[in-house]
Amino acid sequence: MKIAISGTYSAGKTSTVMALSHYTGIPRTLARTIREIMPETLPGKKLADVTPAEFLQLVMRRHTGRAVAEAQLGDRFISDGSSLQEWLYGEGRIRYGMNPNASAGDPSFRPVEATPEMRFFAEVVEQYGRAMRQHVKATFDAYVHLRNELPVAADGHRPMNDRFRATVDGMLLETLDELEIPYHIVSGTMPERLETIAGIFGWEPVMAVEEAVELARRDYAGQDFRWETERVPAAG
Repeated sequence: MKIAISGTYSAGKTSTVMALSHYTGIPRTLARTIREIMPETLPGKKLADVTPAEFLQLVMRRHTGRAVAEAQLGDRFISDGSSLQEWLYGEGRIRYGMNPNASAGDPSFRPVEATPEMRFFAEVVEQYGRAMRQHVKATFDAYVHLRNELPVAADGHRPMNDRFRATVDGMLLETLDELEIPYHIVSGTMPERLETIAGIFGWEPVMAVEEAVELARRDYAGQDFRWETERVPAAG
């Protein structure tokens, strides 16, 4: 069974996937993140500063990485999100601007001006979306969607815009309905999440929930959280 754990920025997808993989023994995908891709793709830039054309390149690279990682694991894995996220983060930028931080908390916010550049960006994002929706429909058996229960982590990378976050969250669930992919909305503490998700799919735990959470905590702490501009591009 191929399951995606979905949710927007700071919903806890990565830590939940790490813990769930330990708890159930089911492998998780290890596709590179945007933060990891950017240094070799756009050296010296932050995500907040990318142009529409550069963002499209990042979406393509991230989707390709996901597809390869999914294919390598065959018919049984847990995915940290899916390509729907990349498409929807593009859709969100059509509404809130390439840097969603700029419109965060602005009560007078108006939709982004439809310049020729943004109109073309919107057309390409829609075409990417068609391909990515088809890919997700053909790949995943079900989704687990995490409620937005936590504040966005102020790490200088993720957009600090609750409207952007809520818009993407709602569009993702609407898309799952359109694709007729079953999904389950889950909330609660990490142990509660793990036990709930395992129960939904009838997965037998291979270790105690407390051990799985601790192993995931170590995995998560071992990640490289440096800003994109602090990383050295990969050789070659």
